[in-house]
Amino acid sequence: MSLKAFAAKLFAKNISKKTAKWVNEPVKTQEKVFQHLIEIGKETQFGRDHDFQNIKSHADFAQQVPIRDYEELKSYVQEIIDGKDDVLWPGKPIYFAKTSGTTSGAKYIPITKASIKHQVEASRNAILSYIHETGNADFVDGKMIFLQGSPILEEKNGIKLGRLSGISAHYIPSYLQKNRLPSWETNCIEDWETKVDKIIEETENEDMTVIAGIPSWVQMYFEKLNAKSGKKVGQLFKNFQLFIYGGVNYEPYRAKFEDLMGRRVDSIELFPASEGFFAYQDSQKEEGMLLLLNSGIFYEFIKADEFFEENPKRLTIAEVELNVDYALIVSTNAGLWAYNIGDTVRFVSVKPYRVVVSGRIKHFISAFGEHVIAKEVEEAIKIAIENTDALVNEFTVAPQTAPQNGELPYHEWLIEFEKAPTDLAKFSKFIEESMKKQNSYYFDLIDGSILQPLKITKIKTGGFQDYMKTIGKLGGQNKVQRLSNDRKVADGLIPFQL
Repeated sequence: MSLKAFAAKLFAKNISKKTAKWVNEPVKTQEKVFQHLIEIGKETQFGRDHDFQNIKSHADFAQQVPIRDYEELKSYVQEIIDGKDDVLWPGKPIYFAKTSGTTSGAKYIPITKASIKHQVEASRNAILSYIHETGNADFVDGKMIFLQGSPILEEKNGIKLGRLSGISAHYIPSYLQKNRLPSWETNCIEDWETKVDKIIEETENEDMTVIAGIPSWVQMYFEKLNAKSGKKVGQLFKNFQLFIYGGVNYEPYRAKFEDLMGRRVDSIELFPASEGFFAYQDSQKEEGMLLLLNSGIFYEFIKADEFFEENPKRLTIAEVELNVDYALIVSTNAGLWAYNIGDTVRFVSVKPYRVVVSGRIKHFISAFGEHVIAKEVEEAIKIAIENTDALVNEFTVAPQTAPQNGELPYHEWLIEFEKAPTDLAKFSKFIEESMKKQNSYYFDLIDGSILQPLKITKIKTGGFQDYMKTIGKLGGQNKVQRLSNDRKVADGLIPFQL
């Protein structure tokens, strides 16, 4: 065992002891985080607007601070962008994580000195937790690759901004810098296909032991490695031991990855977001990810089936139950307060508190990390109708993750036309261009040849009504699901295709 691996084991043991302390006192830990956030928040504009001075309990907080999404918080963020201090958190954030927006373009999620510290620690502790449980630390001597966005950052009124993965690239620990690939220059390449080709050049002859990234992006890297070397990834990198991923559900990719790798490789699932690092897989034996209760984030939970009620009950960690889907609401040391991140989680353990990401509180598609929402597809088809002679009765959108004949994956639009367009290709192009304009993640996936352009499947007249009838949801308040992250609706419509 190398000195570096030995040191990693000692460090992992120490961190495990620290983690165990808050894991064993979850309610007390969250109460401490809550009180700290409120105390700091008193000195901000948001705190004054919501009378933090008189918030003594979670019940007070729930009464005085309504749940918000980005659009409802945007006026505060704009004040920060305009140069004002002490708006959501004392001082100014050190970064904005730029993400795809909903109704008004890009979102700028604040990241403070306090919050980035917890982001970095969570990434580190996920690996250390693996080392402590398995005793495997040999991989620290090999090369590690983190497939991520460009670390080149822009600036708005003195605050740097970029994608979260690009920001994170500035925080790779010094003791890993010699192990880290790709090179800084390669990591700065914007064009994804060019970047992957260069990454392959830099890695194919290296002793790669850890590979990390969103599965859809890593898949492309693996496929190109296979094509160039003629070998499975696990053969090419004989000491490849650990795959770290997050961002999308890995299950649709698992069979493909196992084929590309040619052998089993341990994996660690992460639950990071621009709004915070919420959980990581702390065990190779147990289901779910450990919810991080001591990382500057106070969590609230609303039962998913009650979320759209007028005053849904906001629960603390002490009140959650197993196997119930909850909308995840966070208040953070980056200045987000009762913020709806849009994800739903389900507890698979409460000793300790472990979760799985069960979906989105609203329908969405993110099979490849694109985060497409209903508003975007509705706007795209509206533009296509306005610019062609088509009339549309109904439609839905689903990902096709495993097309036939070696094609790239794509989004399938299943459309019932009242009047089909004279030029279907033109109609499709209007949708495609609107989607790319609205959603930067979708644009990147198309531009990087991870996805091919969308495909339209025509549904016969009355097909959607017939489908709704088959599932017992015809009439009343039932609506056709505009989009979904699986193929349940799409497959249900197969008998009604033209």
